Amino acid sequence: MSDRAPHHDDYNFAGVRELPEPLPDGERVLWQGAPRWTSLYRRAFHGRSIAIYFALLIGSRGVAVLAGGGHPADALQAMSYLLPLAVAGLAMLALVAWLTARATWYTITSRRVLMRVGVVLEITFNFPHAVVASAGLREHAEGTGDIPLRFSDGNSIAYAHLWPHAKPWQFRQTEPMLRSIEQPRQVAALLAQAIAQASGGTALPVGQSTSIRTRPLAGLSATVGG
Repeated sequence: MSDRAPHHDDYNFAGVRELPEPLPDGERVLWQGAPRWTSLYRRAFHGRSIAIYFALLIGSRGVAVLAGGGHPADALQAMSYLLPLAVAGLAMLALVAWLTARATWYTITSRRVLMRVGVVLEITFNFPHAVVASAGLREHAEGTGDIPLRFSDGNSIAYAHLWPHAKPWQFRQTEPMLRSIEQPRQVAALLAQAIAQASGGTALPVGQSTSIRTRPLAGLSATVGG
């Protein structure tokens, strides 16, 4: 980071962390944050769906034993054999989600969005506001939310490089996404204002499909770190 003190405001919920390189003069950090790992586990890694699958699998095993003339004790014993495997699988999935959230750090500055991702190999993606054609907002019941970014024409990035920090099923036109973040509406409002100011426009009200048009500019980059 540069020697000058980072800018703090009401949207800087998590404090300023080190960036891959000093910001240019005139650029300031507006917000930083990370995914909530429990939300990431549930939505990106489908933890709840997999838990339901295991429950059905274990239950069907017990039903099969009973249908074959077995006693309830036999059914319970048959189900107990699968239970440790299910618990181990879900625990491993939860660990991956926790590590992913811990290794992730999103930053919004007055000129760009940076995404530091990668459990083993750290990569920082750099998305100038000028390449963002629109920004959306999806809020979840537990208080987290997602903010996908749609690029202007001529700007793209591989889905595999971003997952799970990408809008699901958008393979042809990948949309990077600030995923499972706290206070998503406030962050989306801040981002909308920053994008509008970067393009010389006026910030639009934030809704479920916020859209801020900007001029196209080639400028996507990624920094690989240790």
